[in-house]
Amino acid sequence: MNTAQIRPRERDAIIQSLRAGVVPRSGQQHIQVGRVHEVTALVRDLERVAEGGSTARFVIGEYGAGKTFFLHLIRSIALKQRLVTVHADLAPDRRLHATGGQARNLYAELTRNLATSAKPDGGALAAVVERFVSQALTVAREQGVNPEAVIRQRMGELSESVGGYDFGEVIAAYWRGHDTGNDQLKSDAVRWLRGEFTTKTDARAALGIRSIVDDANFYDQLKLLSRFVRMAGYNGLVVCLDEMVNLYKLTSAQARSANYEQILRIVNDSLQGTSGHLGFLFGGTPEFLMDPRRGLYSYEALQSRLAENTFAVDGLVDYSGPVLRLSSLSQEDFYILLSKLRNVFAAGVADDHLLPDEALRAFMQHCSQRVGDAYFRTPRATVKEFLNLLSILEHNPGQDWRPLVGAVRLEEEVNPDLEPLEPAAVEADLASFRL
Repeated sequence: MNTAQIRPRERDAIIQSLRAGVVPRSGQQHIQVGRVHEVTALVRDLERVAEGGSTARFVIGEYGAGKTFFLHLIRSIALKQRLVTVHADLAPDRRLHATGGQARNLYAELTRNLATSAKPDGGALAAVVERFVSQALTVAREQGVNPEAVIRQRMGELSESVGGYDFGEVIAAYWRGHDTGNDQLKSDAVRWLRGEFTTKTDARAALGIRSIVDDANFYDQLKLLSRFVRMAGYNGLVVCLDEMVNLYKLTSAQARSANYEQILRIVNDSLQGTSGHLGFLFGGTPEFLMDPRRGLYSYEALQSRLAENTFAVDGLVDYSGPVLRLSSLSQEDFYILLSKLRNVFAAGVADDHLLPDEALRAFMQHCSQRVGDAYFRTPRATVKEFLNLLSILEHNPGQDWRPLVGAVRLEEEVNPDLEPLEPAAVEADLASFRL
């Protein structure tokens, strides 16, 4: 089989990431296997966003089954379709709704990770603003008018939206910094757009703006950003939010409910088509979705909207609903994955493969004896062990692979989200039910 060579830098990044148990930031196409129908369904969603529509999808999969990898793959496809992407993991200090700055923290993390096809690793917000300003400058020259007048005219399209006027003022301030060589003003404008101002006083002193991105306008600001990237010449904005299980783990039932209400708002906007050129992808475990006491299904309005097709049973599937369940990899898929990992390790040079096909089958058989079918259904730990095996062979030329395969130690991964809740969390839930 003829395969293209892989650049050493990309090869090393893929291997180092997978051995550390995290998703590679690039090169996913070298190791993608299976899930063709799921990818196809989300590619259609991306096309809908690019054409002016909207989408909200919940990518649900077991712990260690590859949700994060799948979301990274979809993001890379979105960039190729001239969409702008932002992504972040939810955490105790990053939520969709809050009153203590956690929603602003989430927005700031999203915008720090803003990516375009030219800057796929993030940090592209300033470049998007610069692109918009450059386009306005070109129009101003062609029409013989003041560039700031062109910018304000275009920003006027946002004035009817919540926060649109101040958003336009910040872009105008960036232009003034661009025009006068005031790098500090440009930097302050980008800081405001990233949600990095924590007080209105600081924003007013730096930009003359009386508002900031805060917990209350988190979602409205994302909608403004989606319209702005369109003005800058892109096809829309895709927002990827992973580790949604952190909402499930909130100790306060009231806080969970407020966050689920924000999700409901996003879903409603998507279903009603009121947020054009904007897509949301949420990554979570089945518990986050279905737990009747703490999951999304505990919020009745969300349960009705996210209910799955009742005909999708006994092997029948429906990829069009808001919930997309990631199918587990098959043994055949996993064999292909091991073959691809072997090829990546050899930088795409078949003659440099460190293991024969026989070794791949022996490795799978050994793993099956250790943890059953979990080795290919939730493959993160298995992949790490396989790469560790290849690393030993690489650094010890002439070593026979057979005793090494037999020595692979593998334990079935345990989902920490299913560990017993802290007593305080249980008590908080019970108190909320007593109210």
